[in-house]
Amino acid sequence: MAFIEIQNLFKRFKKVVAVNHIQLEVNEGEMLTLLGPSGCGKTTTLRCIAGLERPEEGDILIDGKPMFSKGFIQPSKRGIGMVFQNYAVWPHMKVFNNIVYGLKIKKIPKQAIQEKARQVLALTGLTGLEERYPSQLSGGQQQRVALARALVSNPKVLLLDEPLSNLDAKLREELRFEIKSLVKRMGITSVYVTHDQAEAMVISDRIAIMESGNVVQIGTAEEIYEKPANRFVADFIGTMNFISGEVVHILQDRNEAYVHTGFSEKMLCTMPGTESITPGQKVYASIRPENVEVFTDPPQDRENLFKGTIAHKAYLGNFLYFFINIDGTMIRVQIPHQMPQEEGQELYLFLDPQKCSILL
Repeated sequence: MAFIEIQNLFKRFKKVVAVNHIQLEVNEGEMLTLLGPSGCGKTTTLRCIAGLERPEEGDILIDGKPMFSKGFIQPSKRGIGMVFQNYAVWPHMKVFNNIVYGLKIKKIPKQAIQEKARQVLALTGLTGLEERYPSQLSGGQQQRVALARALVSNPKVLLLDEPLSNLDAKLREELRFEIKSLVKRMGITSVYVTHDQAEAMVISDRIAIMESGNVVQIGTAEEIYEKPANRFVADFIGTMNFISGEVVHILQDRNEAYVHTGFSEKMLCTMPGTESITPGQKVYASIRPENVEVFTDPPQDRENLFKGTIAHKAYLGNFLYFFINIDGTMIRVQIPHQMPQEEGQELYLFLDPQKCSILL
């Protein structure tokens, strides 16, 4: 059941369209992540949900209640908790007062404030730090204060705007799991904004990929990684080899097509089920580096088997990257174990037609 409904949302800043008539639903208790590069509209969408921006068109429903079309609902009346990128904690207030400030404004009884604060301090791992000032905390602890402040009023919706981007890589990884676990335990409907693909894949129930104000694909991390809707999505999530070519023949009964590329007249690829592909159409034959199989001797009876030369070799700890030159086309290959081959040597690459897909 949709708890947040974004209906035909349109937001412009002067001549720049930030959000272009998007439709989105967030299910009750779900963590939906808006993922995309800077300027794609993800933060503007989040700020519209919060009531910090007003769209020119469309509406947002929270728990069935319109936020704009039947009168503007103030941010404080939306039942929302929000965590910002820059923490936004009061530097002159101790941790306890930072967390309960909103409750005091609402004139919640003192005993209730104490109980709520105790609960949220324990949830966010801040017990014992109540009397410290923000300047006495680490970045991760300050972000926990911001999270505790957002949760203390038991919001219906939690909004998080790149909350981990100011932290170092190791702490980001630690906190993303903490946030996911905490939100799941509390059952809060959440919208998370990030440009970090790994963060989105770890923390989300579903991901909405945004580009230039549009939602271009929605799905689980696995769905988006395994079946990207277009080249933009495939390039943004993970690493992909894109081999430009032209469709020469379609095998309709097998949902496959032959593509003429720079090194092959008939490279067999799987066609996407949602796009209409026609002979003569310019496309990209696409395959991820970990799906390319490597052989020192050519196996028999393999379609899509090509000989190339190792142009570059990169050691990355638990795996190798080979950059294989096939008649001027560079293919990146991920090797999960050490291979003795060096730059300048020849290898055979098998591009499995079931894992090589056509993208527009």
